[in-house]
Amino acid sequence: MFVVKGVETGNPGLKEINLAVPVFLHTLEESSLSTWIRDSPSIFAYWFILTWHAIGMGLAVGASAVIDLRLLGVAREMPIAPLKKLYPLLWIGFWIQVISGILLIIAYPTKALTNPVFYTKLALIGIAMVIMRTLYKRIFVDPSLSDESMMIKGKNLATWSLVCWVGAMTAGRFLAYTFNYLMYPEPGEAAFLHSFQPYLKSIGAAGDHILRAMGYL
Repeated sequence: MFVVKGVETGNPGLKEINLAVPVFLHTLEESSLSTWIRDSPSIFAYWFILTWHAIGMGLAVGASAVIDLRLLGVAREMPIAPLKKLYPLLWIGFWIQVISGILLIIAYPTKALTNPVFYTKLALIGIAMVIMRTLYKRIFVDPSLSDESMMIKGKNLATWSLVCWVGAMTAGRFLAYTFNYLMYPEPGEAAFLHSFQPYLKSIGAAGDHILRAMGYL
């Protein structure tokens, strides 16, 4: 089941139709786990999970960046083969992101799952992980490769890996400003949100706080 809302804009004769919002997002938002993550005063609720999500991203991106930059010629005095030991750190960071990310989606499913930027972030992280896995098979499995050979075989992949990670982090930052809904839209709420959305998005978390204080979220 879907809900489709029409919102009158400030331009005469122009009407904007919001994309359908699946009703299951409303059901998920009202679940006990979602409510607890969003509203609980516990130190283990939303901000704790968000902190671990950032830590996971830092571990994954940091480990990948060290490998990528070395393959691109940075710190040539450093041997490449020992960097293989960074892969467990990379995977730990990735799974921290996955687990914490799922919990964050449960907290604000409408905000995440109705935003195309969210899917862009997921796609870029997925591509980056595939690239890092490919790099591992291409340059770290064969112990006979010299550093120069590793750099030649891994240069292009390392470049694209960095591009994907930078893109994923940028998309993640934009999630705070590009969402269509913070919460599932209730009747009569869509027009208000549409009118003030550009400004409230521009001030990020402060805008969310204002909406909550006014009773719209």
